[in-house]
Amino acid sequence: MGVIEVQFEIKKKIWRVFDVGGQRSQRKKWIHIFDDVRSVIFVSAMSEYDQVLIEDNATNRMRESLQLFEQNRMRESLQLFEQVCNNKYFVDTGIILFLNKRDLFAEKIGKTSSLRVAFPEYTGPDTYDSCAKFIERKFFLANHVPNKSIYSHQTCATDTQQVQFVLDSVLDTILSAKLKGCGLY
Repeated sequence: MGVIEVQFEIKKKIWRVFDVGGQRSQRKKWIHIFDDVRSVIFVSAMSEYDQVLIEDNATNRMRESLQLFEQNRMRESLQLFEQVCNNKYFVDTGIILFLNKRDLFAEKIGKTSSLRVAFPEYTGPDTYDSCAKFIERKFFLANHVPNKSIYSHQTCATDTQQVQFVLDSVLDTILSAKLKGCGLY
């Protein structure tokens, strides 16, 4: 896997986006090369709160025999977010958090499984709003860097109107950060 660079033009500006491998084995290969990044876009699928990591499926039998906690995708995503958010290379970097697949999350939550599958400490109702706020709060609490800018969006990548709105918001956020870095904002 590794790092894939994509360049595109939006509003007469060239943007460079790097898609990095999210698998555990790939992380150490890319994190250090981004010491001059202006913004990190972190995507986590809200609907995966009740799913086990593929990487862990191969070791489930061993984990069961060792009685280790089986990691689910949402908890793994939170751990990775915490590592990225607090990493020395990203201390001054704003984070744009996409809590994606909100449509699938809305279909599942309270109907097929409870948020307590991933978060036994959750005591609220199994409603979209309450659960989404809880998840968002978990991500915000993973940040330990004072005054770090984190912007959160609940998204559905197949909703083109919403994606356009969110991308405009992201571009504004990135431009504001760039202007602030130059002392112009």
